[in-house]
Formats: sequence, structure tokens, C-alpha cells
Amino acid sequence: MRIFVTGATGFIGSRVVKELLEHGHAVLGLARSEASARALAAAGAEVQRGGLQDLASLRRGASQAEGVIHLGFIHDFSKFQENCEIDGRAIEAMGSVLAGTNRPLIVTSGTGMGNAVPGEPAREDNPVTITSAMFPRAISEEAAAAVAARGVNVSVMRLPQVHDPVKQGLITMAIQLAREKKVSAYIGDGRNRWPAAHVLDVARLYRLAVEKAAPGAKYHAVAEEGVSNREISEVIGRGLKVPVVSLSPEESAAHFGWLAMFAGRDMPASSALTRQWLGWQPTGPGLIEDLERMNYSV
Repeated sequence: MRIFVTGATGFIGSRVVKELLEHGHAVLGLARSEASARALAAAGAEVQRGGLQDLASLRRGASQAEGVIHLGFIHDFSKFQENCEIDGRAIEAMGSVLAGTNRPLIVTSGTGMGNAVPGEPAREDNPVTITSAMFPRAISEEAAAAVAARGVNVSVMRLPQVHDPVKQGLITMAIQLAREKKVSAYIGDGRNRWPAAHVLDVARLYRLAVEKAAPGAKYHAVAEEGVSNREISEVIGRGLKVPVVSLSPEESAAHFGWLAMFAGRDMPASSALTRQWLGWQPTGPGLIEDLERMNYSV
């Protein structure tokens, strides 16, 4: 299968490319820079030059492939709304050339989209009650639903905090804050939970999803249903050798900045159906283990 991958040289995307190639697929990777193009070529992938705002390039890449994995996202949270809108347009562009072909399009979202019942883990089959008017990241799933209505074989991969000993999703930003402010913080009692999965397990799940090509499926790339923010903050504090403190919700904005919109949320998530549907069994280290193995001196 020839698969077009956006975000192909990113933290997750580079592992997805390797996973696909190792299992006999051909990869056409989107590359915005010359450095990214060289990295893709060195990995054994073909290169499609362009970025997420180059809709013509996205349409060309999708038209040349038997399947699409859309991982690219502009991670500038100071422009979160704008970047979510860019993602929606990218999905619409790729979907426009896939309609009626049955070629799969895998769209990336977050496990928070399945949090329908407060305090209970998000499930793949929960009704989606979050809209883009409530939370901009919902634009991606709304765009996926729109292209599905036009005959695109689209499914959604919802990500938790994806980690290894170098990067850990939003937790990487929390570590930077703790380093800058000389304190590792959580909100309230810190019992709010974030789901997690090792990056290699996530890469394998993307491959299984594009091979299955199940229209309308929603997958949760979750190995651990929920790790408490207090536990995360404590291991960061030990690593950086800084105090660990509890902040009130009123204090959180001043400390966390844009990260405050996530820092206090309880977002456990289940992957029971994903494991059943795709035979996926995560085997990688847990989030806390990777945080304990991290080099905090750099």
C-alpha cells in the first residue's frame, strides 16, 4: 500500500513512517523544509514538498496514494484556534480527492473528544458532545464527519499524551515551565488524570488502522487510562530537583499560561474497543517510567 503521511518527520510521524516501511508499505511523506525532505529520503520514503497550508500539495499527495495518515498539526498554542482551522481545511482538501474511492483517510484528534461522562473514561463509542464552538480542536473531527458525508472512507485516531524519555506531549511544556519557574505544579489535589501511550505503540496502531480501513471508526491510542497530574508533577519535581506545589484554579492561569486550559482537566480514556477491533496490545514503557528515565540536565 502506498501511504501519504503528513507530519511525517515529527515525533510520532517519523515512527509511523518507519513502522509502515518495515511492514512492506511505501510511504510518500509531506516535507515543508529541505531538512525534512532529506530525513524522509534517508528513511526510505518518497518526498512530497509542501506544508499544511499548501492545499494543492495536500491534494496531490492524497491523489497519489492508496491511503492517507494525517498527523501534521502546527503546535503553536498561542494561535490554537487558527491552527485548528488550518487542520480542518487540510482534512477537507485531502478528502476532496478521496471521495468515492474507498481509500482510507486517518485523521488525528484527541481522546478528550470522547469524554462524554465526567469522571468516566472516554470511550470510542461515546456520543461526541464537544463542538468547535466549545473547544477548537473539535474542528478536526467535524471536518472528518463532513468529508465522510461526501463519501470518504475516514476514521479518527484519538491521541493521549504520547511519550518516550525525550518527549511527552503536553507534559513536555509542563517540564519547561517547571524548569523556568523553579517549581513543579499541579492544580487542586492533582487527582485529574491524563491518558498516555508510548510512541512506538502509537505508531503500530496507526499502521493497523490504515490497514483495516474501517469507515467511521474512532480509535483510542491509549495504553494507560489515566495517570494523575500530581504523580506527573512529583516525578518532574524529582527530576529537576525543584519543589512540588498545589495551585488553586485561580492561580493556575498565571503559572501555566495557555497550558492552564488543559492542566486541570480530568481526561481518562479507555482503549478497550480499539484493542478488540485491531488486536492492538501496547507493550512499551509507561509514562512515569519514561519520565523517570528522562535526562533533566538538558
